[in-house]
Amino acid sequence: MRLGVLSQPHHAALGDIMDRLRASAGEIGAELVLAADLLAVEGGDGPPLEEDPGKVDFLLTLGGDGTLLRGARLAGPLDVPVVGCNLGKLGFLTTAPLDQLEELLHRLRDGQFEEERRLALRVGLHPADGPDGRAAAEPSESFYALNDAVVHKGGFARLISMRVWVNEEEIGQYSADGIVLATATGSTAYSLSAGGPILVPSLDALVASPICPHTMSIRPVVVPADATISVEILSRMEGILVTVDGQTGGHLGGGGRVSVRRSPHPVRLIRMPDQNFFSVLRQKMRWGDVRPSAD
Repeated sequence: MRLGVLSQPHHAALGDIMDRLRASAGEIGAELVLAADLLAVEGGDGPPLEEDPGKVDFLLTLGGDGTLLRGARLAGPLDVPVVGCNLGKLGFLTTAPLDQLEELLHRLRDGQFEEERRLALRVGLHPADGPDGRAAAEPSESFYALNDAVVHKGGFARLISMRVWVNEEEIGQYSADGIVLATATGSTAYSLSAGGPILVPSLDALVASPICPHTMSIRPVVVPADATISVEILSRMEGILVTVDGQTGGHLGGGGRVSVRRSPHPVRLIRMPDQNFFSVLRQKMRWGDVRPSAD
């Protein structure tokens, strides 16, 4: 078994964690393929993971949800399963906590796990092109995302005027601080903070959640996953940001457009058989935490 490894290279306990990982990998006969930044810190033989990430059997992320999202963008388009060991505070998407690292590797070897194929997004940026100031038909940049794409204004708290479309049908014109376009997986992230609904990850749907809308009549909208959501920027201002999974993205000016649609490559996310979505909600987010009285 070849196991790709991705982590934050400056984690305080990384040395001890890597010693445990190497020992467990030796027990199960697994070959570790480290990401370039891990190799620079930890040393090791062989080429870095990034040279050929499609040739590992699993990608193990050591960190929190941010590290797993980074791994998903690397592994998802290559059909490599992603398994997360949580070193962070929440780890909502991860498979197991650090104290179960050794057990996790043994379960991978023995096939004692379940796999979920999570819908991913193809996010396109279409800048205004030509004398008419309309958005280009083809994107100038494209991104892959597991959670979401967020349109927002960096630097200053100013309203953005937008027109939102689903396929060829206009939903309406929004004045808001921005908008979150999320998968069901991403519905428990920024979209939830913006007032969006929680979607069960297996639901084939996308959600568009406005951020602090100017009017109370603008509410989140859930649409089928085979739809394309487009956000046309009506405000004639520069510096509007499109952030993908909170980690990458680009800029758009007035007249530009963001398009979000299903990627043909879902993320293969590994979980343990005793792990289910609502138990994770209760454990990680204290969902439904109405305790009986002491009387």
